[in-house]
Amino acid sequence: MDMPPPLEPLPEDWTRALAVVAHPDDMEFGSAAAVARWTAQGKEVVYCMVTSGEAGIDSMEPEECRRVREAEEIESARIVGVSQVEFLHQPDGILEYGVPLRREITAVVRKHRPEIVITGNFHKTFGGRNLNQADHIATGHAVLDAVRDAGNRWVFSEQLVDGVEPWGGVQAVWVGGSPEAEHGVDTTDTFDLGVESLAAHAAYIDGLGWEDWDPREFLEGFGRQTGQRLGVTFATAFQVYPMGWGD
Repeated sequence: MDMPPPLEPLPEDWTRALAVVAHPDDMEFGSAAAVARWTAQGKEVVYCMVTSGEAGIDSMEPEECRRVREAEEIESARIVGVSQVEFLHQPDGILEYGVPLRREITAVVRKHRPEIVITGNFHKTFGGRNLNQADHIATGHAVLDAVRDAGNRWVFSEQLVDGVEPWGGVQAVWVGGSPEAEHGVDTTDTFDLGVESLAAHAAYIDGLGWEDWDPREFLEGFGRQTGQRLGVTFATAFQVYPMGWGD
């Protein structure tokens, strides 16, 4: 079997990032250890959950599930040094790519004015035949467009009140867990925090019914494979979409 190519280290000459993903737990299934590395460097990372994951536990009514999963996400974020978690309260399981979703995400980008925007894999698979989930696909595509929308004064101009201005300062969108990733982040020193952050989603994991599932074992499998491509023990992979023209 051919070995995948080496990964190029991501730049770390930035100060503010915004992570926009579909559900509570999306960051924790792979990217949280990277976030812990960056917050330990003094960088600011804000989380935005497009939904509250209220359709994610079969045995729990959506409103109760919303409360539980929001609380678990806030705790998960705290573990890796993220103090700001926003929820857009869009409908879990039936997100649609389009102008309304772009509008919601554009407002968040303009509010936080990040240099880097992080999202999750939005390709049809995770590599091979494992199909991706529809909310992930809709969110990722909307994030790419919303980052561009945020810098255009004449797109969603109704948002430009009370001191809000366009924001075209996003350098790149980083897509965690993409099967087309060419960049990586060394998470060896913060791997344990990533595991703890995922384990904080206890109600969700229990609701999945995965018997004897171990978050450490799960993350180690992917982390070690990615680490080999970066020449370290553990790593997280990202696909990079530069936002500058001609990049």
